Amino acid sequence: MSVESAGSGPGLLVIVATVIGLGVVAQILADRFQVPSVLFLIVSGIVVGPVGIGLLNPASFGGALSAIVGLSVAIIVFEGAFHLKLSKLREAPSAQIKLVTVGAVVSLIGTAVTVRYALGTEWDLAFLIGALLIATGPTVITPILSVVAVRDRVEAALETEGIVNDVTAAILAVVMFEVVVLTEGSAFEFNEFLSEFITKLGTGLFVGMLVAGVVWYVLRHIDLSRGNAPQNARLLVLVGALVAYAGADFFAKEAGIAAVATAGMLLGNADLPYEEKIEEFKGDITLVVLSFVFIILAALLQPADLFSLGLGGVAVVVVVALIVRPLGVMLSTTGDRFDWGERLFMSFVGPRGIIPASVATLFAFQLQSRGLNQAATTLVGTVFLVIVVTVVLEGGFARHIAEYLNVIPMRVIIVGGGKVGRALAERLEDRGENVVIVENDETIIETARDAGFTVHRGDGTDTEVLRAAGADNARIAVAATGDDDANLLVAQLADSKFDVETVIARANNPDNVDAFEDLGVRTISSSMATAWAIDNVIERPALSNWMTELGRAGDVQEIEVTSENHIGKTIEELDDELPSGCLIALVGRDGDTQVPNENFTLQKGDHITFLGRKDAVREAIDLCHPPA
Repeated sequence: MSVESAGSGPGLLVIVATVIGLGVVAQILADRFQVPSVLFLIVSGIVVGPVGIGLLNPASFGGALSAIVGLSVAIIVFEGAFHLKLSKLREAPSAQIKLVTVGAVVSLIGTAVTVRYALGTEWDLAFLIGALLIATGPTVITPILSVVAVRDRVEAALETEGIVNDVTAAILAVVMFEVVVLTEGSAFEFNEFLSEFITKLGTGLFVGMLVAGVVWYVLRHIDLSRGNAPQNARLLVLVGALVAYAGADFFAKEAGIAAVATAGMLLGNADLPYEEKIEEFKGDITLVVLSFVFIILAALLQPADLFSLGLGGVAVVVVVALIVRPLGVMLSTTGDRFDWGERLFMSFVGPRGIIPASVATLFAFQLQSRGLNQAATTLVGTVFLVIVVTVVLEGGFARHIAEYLNVIPMRVIIVGGGKVGRALAERLEDRGENVVIVENDETIIETARDAGFTVHRGDGTDTEVLRAAGADNARIAVAATGDDDANLLVAQLADSKFDVETVIARANNPDNVDAFEDLGVRTISSSMATAWAIDNVIERPALSNWMTELGRAGDVQEIEVTSENHIGKTIEELDDELPSGCLIALVGRDGDTQVPNENFTLQKGDHITFLGRKDAVREAIDLCHPPA
C-alpha cells in the first residue's frame, strides 16, 4: 500500500465539494434502485480516485486525514448506537449476546487461521486481520436495513452485532497491533494484552457514560433558550458525540469508539426532549460523513495491493463470507426464535465496513514507517478485498437474498395517502407492520414522505402499480381514497389479481356499504365509524380513551393458533407460558367467539385475541403463531 504525496491538482475545496456531491448522488441512486448507498459510494471513490480519473487524491489532506476519518467514524457509530433502542434489544436478546461473543470469537479465529494458511503470513499479522474483520458495523448494516425491511428480531440482532463488534474490533485490533505486532518478535504476554484491552474498553465506557450524563442533565434540566431550543439540543448532542470520542481517545488510543457507542446507546434510550429533531439532524450529518469516509477510503484502493494476494486472497474472501460467517451465525442463533430463512439471511449478509478499512489504513502507515512494506500491503489488501467483495455482493444483493429466503415481512398496501391513509399507516407501522402507501397526488406524496412513510407513486387502480408496490407479497390491502369507485376497484384487484388475505375498502358514502359488501368487499363506512366513535365518547368514555391510545403503549391482536406445542392445551396452561402484561381476551372457533374459561382446550384453527402491552403481545404472538 502506498499514499502519494500531495502535489498539483484540485484544491481541498474542490475535493470536499466533489465528495459531498457524489455522496448525495449515491444516496439518490440507492433510494431509486433500492440497494445500499455504500455500493455507490465505493464505486464513486474508485472512479474519482488516483486509480480512476485522478480528481480525488486523499494525500491532499496530509496528516489530517486520520483525524478526519476518526471523527467521521465517531459520528457514524454514535448515530447507529442512538437508534439501538431497548425495545429492539428485547426482540432477540440471547442471539444478540451470542453474536457479539461466540460469533466474534468464531470470526476472529476462523479468519486468522484462513489468512495464516491461505496467505502464509505470520500468526501475529493473521490475528490482526482477524480482529479487524470481526466488525460489520452500522456503516454497512444500516444502509442495507433501510432498504430491506426484515423482521424486527433480525434487524435488532444485526444492528446490535454491528455496533458492539465495531467497538470490539477497533479496540482488539489496536491492542493486538501495539502489544503483538509492534513488539517485533518479543515474547507475547497475555496479561499485558488483556490489561491493555480492559483499560481501553473501560476508559471508553467511563467517558461515554460521563458525557451522556452531562448531555442528559443539560437537556432535561437547563432551559437552552425559548426560540432555538431544538436547534441547541441537536448541536449539544453532536458536540457530546465528538467530545466523547476525542476525550476517550486522549486518555487511551482508540477508546473513543467505545465512548461514542456507549454515549449513543444511553442517550438514545433516555427519553430526551426534541428527540425527533435530534434524530433528523444526526441522520443528515451521518449521511455526509458516511459519504466522505467511504469515498475517501475507496480512493485509497490500489489494485496492486489486491492483485498481489492472488488466489490466496480469493480463498480468504470465500472462507470468511461463506464458511466463517455462517458458522458464527448458526452457533449464535441455535435455539432462538429465528427460522432457517432468517438465519441464512444473517449468515450471508454480513459485509465489513468503515472500522476495518480506516484502522487498517492507519496501521499500514505505521508499518511502512518501520520498513514493513510487505506486511502493510498484505494487511490493507486483505482487509479491503474482503470489504469490497462483501459490500458489493452482499450489500448489492441483500434485497434479492431476503426475498429468496422470504424474510421480508408481508406488506400492508394502503391505497390513498390522505389523512385517513396516513393515520392508519402510522398505527400499523407502530405495531411493526411493513406499510407502503400508494398515491398519485404530488402534494399528498410530499406530505406523506415528510412524515416518514414509504410512498409508491402511481394510480392504485392500475394492476402494475399495485404489483410494483409489492401487492404480490401483501397480507393486507386497504383502499382508503376519497373516491368510492376507485376503492371498489382497488379492493377487487387486490382480491382477484393478488389473492391478498385481508382486503378492506373505505366507503365515503354510507349508501355504498351494502353494494360493496354484496360484491364480497369488506367495507368500513367513514360516516358510521365517526358516529360510533362519538357514541363511545358519550357512553363509554374510558373504553374510548383506551381505544384511542391503543397501538401506542398497548395492543390487541388476533391470531390463529399454529404452534403444535399449544394445540390441546387449556387456557390455564397457555396463560402460564404467556409473558407478563398479556391476557387472553377472546377465542374464536367455527365462527363463534367467546371469553374462554381456564379449562377451555385449544384446537387447531382456533383464533386467539391477545390484549396487553405491545411488546408482551408480540411475544405471545410469536409463541402461538411462529413465523413460517
